[in-house]
Amino acid sequence: MTRRTTVILDDDLYKKIVEKSLEKYGNARGISKVINELLRKTLSGEDELLNLIYSEKIVKITNKQFEEFRRELSKRFES
Repeated sequence: MTRRTTVILDDDLYKKIVEKSLEKYGNARGISKVINELLRKTLSGEDELLNLIYSEKIVKITNKQFEEFRRELSKRFES
């Protein structure tokens, strides 16, 4: 069963959703389908990046430690 609702989107989000709809369905009438697909993916936990961002952090690191690690890693890639 489907439900009809009103969602107020920021302009930038609306533009991206319309672009996705045009790309995938060839018209802007697919906006609801695009939104449903994005919500399903996000709510089902398939979006690993969101899970990573909002998950409990198990390591604490300072900016200085991160920069040292980044420099060392960069050196390894360059050699």
